[in-house]
Formats: sequence, structure tokens, C-alpha cells
Amino acid sequence: MSNISSNNDTPTDVCSSGAASKEMCTSCEQNKNVGLSDSNNTTTNIDAVVFGIDKMSISNTSIRLSMCANCGKESSDSDMNTCNKCNSVKYCNAACKKKHRSKHKKQCEKRVAELNDEKLFKQPPPREDCLICMIRMPILNTGRGYYTCCGKTICCGCVYANAKIDLKKQLCPFCRTPNSISDKEMMKNLENRMESNDKEAIYNIGCGYYRGKYGYPQNQVKALELWHRAGELGHAKSYHNLACLYTLGEGVQEDEKKATHYFELAAMGGDAMARHSLACLEGKSGNTDRALKHFMILARGGLSTSLDKIKVLFTHGHATKEDYINALRAHQAYLDEIKSVQRDEAAAHDEQYKYY
Repeated sequence: MSNISSNNDTPTDVCSSGAASKEMCTSCEQNKNVGLSDSNNTTTNIDAVVFGIDKMSISNTSIRLSMCANCGKESSDSDMNTCNKCNSVKYCNAACKKKHRSKHKKQCEKRVAELNDEKLFKQPPPREDCLICMIRMPILNTGRGYYTCCGKTICCGCVYANAKIDLKKQLCPFCRTPNSISDKEMMKNLENRMESNDKEAIYNIGCGYYRGKYGYPQNQVKALELWHRAGELGHAKSYHNLACLYTLGEGVQEDEKKATHYFELAAMGGDAMARHSLACLEGKSGNTDRALKHFMILARGGLSTSLDKIKVLFTHGHATKEDYINALRAHQAYLDEIKSVQRDEAAAHDEQYKYY
């Protein structure tokens, strides 16, 4: 195939604008009239064009102004003091911000609650795929296993398949390292993983301190500290544990507000049981619409018990038939993603491999 002709291939008797000759070209006549053929005029017109471009650039980068919510004074966005809770209003200085606080408080709290709900009722991302079979991980804890040697989480199907092959050797299905048999070996592996900020290792060490397992002394203060650290690294189950402690008053003073806060953080991070607890709390408070939202998210995420809850809401007129049908379809879609022959075989062999 031939190449597209360049401008140099244009015949000299044809104007670049497409006219048969320059005399017939309107644009050329206009250029001729303004004197572009003259060198001095050419320089003048080029300067004018450049000036126009510079002027456009200045107008495009104009400074954005905002108005102080207290005194009404206008100032640039960069100089304004924004409300650090709702981020919806701006002030010219800290004094105006403090003066306006009482008037803004109700609006601020409402906006903060709206922003929190946007995060809370957003569908969490699905769990990652198993590193061996490359099938989506189930949400049930019995459907997967964590290995302290390499810090990898492997699905129950691959764990079972590996156990059948290496029944005597007991090797890690991923890195092929011999499994830790004694508490001392497990402690060493967990502490090595903790140095690498492995959130799962930090969580497990916290569990060890809380219950006095794996060779760790029972220390609830240390457990809470480690669960906080793991939660900040993205371990949702750690926040769920903290919520349970504040609910029951174990090791800490009972605090319903803090419990709800940690339940919400855990739910946002994808912990199904934390969201289930929130849904039940909303249902008991009469907020059935919020409870339904939670259960619908759980159905899409794979928690089968949420289907029964949605059915109860439907029976009492708090959910529609369409809601229940959508929940059933969403849950089936989840099952289609996680099911495999290998996992079914593992679950049939032993309850410890149950994955849905």
C-alpha cells in the first residue's frame, strides 16, 4: 500500500488551501491584503499571534476564588481554610472558621454522615484469586488457609490437593517449605512476617496474645495494639475483633459508639460478619431500609445467611420480590465464580474445608 503524500508532493501551481491557484484562494487574498508577503508585516502579525496565545494561556490559568462562609470575603482557594470534617465550606482564616462553627455544626454533621454512608454502602471489592488455581477466594475462613512460611493465603481446594500429594512431607503448597509443626517455629515465622508488615501475621500474633496461644503470654493490651496496627494496614477482621471487644467490654470499657465505628471500618474493608452485625443492629433499631442495603451487599459478596434475612424482610413487607430475586441471582453469580471440582472434593472430605 502506498504512503500518504507529504506537503512537498503538492504541485506548485495548486494552493495549499485546495484552490487551483493562489489568485482564486480567498484566504491567500486576505493574507495578501494584510501584507503577509512583506517581511516587516509578517513579523508584526506573528508577534500578534504569539501575544494572543499568551493571553489565552493566562485566561485559562485564572485563579479560582471562593467565598468565606462566615464573612463573605472572597479569596483564592489555596489561601482558604477548609472545614476538615465535611470539606464542603471554606473560610478566609481560622478565626472565621471558629466563629461559624455553631451555625455550621448541624450541616457539617449531616454531610459527614452522608459521606460515611457513601463509603459504607459501597460494594467492597471481591477477594483476590488463589495464587495456585487462580479461582476467586471464598469469603468463609474455612475456605482458605494462611501459611506463615511465605505469607501466602491458599484456597481450601489447593490445600487439600497438596495434602493428598505430600501427606508425609507436609510441605507448603506455594513455596514448598516444610510446615511449622511446633509453636516455636510458628512464632518465629510470624515474627519474621511481621517485620515485613504482613497484616495477616500481625493479626495472628494479636490473636496469640489475646488467647495466650502459639507460645505467647495472654496480654489483651498487646492484642489490641496489634489489631489496631493490622487494621490500619487493611486487615478488616482486626477491626471486627476490636468492635466485638467494645461491644462486650472485654479488655476495654464497653462503648457502643466505638463498637459501631469499628464494625463500619471492618465492613468497608470487606469483612462479611461485621456487615452482618451492622445489618442486625439496624434492623433492631427499625431502620429496615439500611438493614436491607447491608444484606444485599452481603448476598452479592457471598454470605448465604443474608438470603434468609432478605426473605424475612420480604415477608414483613420491608423488601420487594424484586429485591429477593436480585439477591438470589447475585449470590448464584458469586457461587459460579468460586466453585470448583477440587474445592467440592475438599469440602466433601472434611468440614474444615467448607467454603460456602
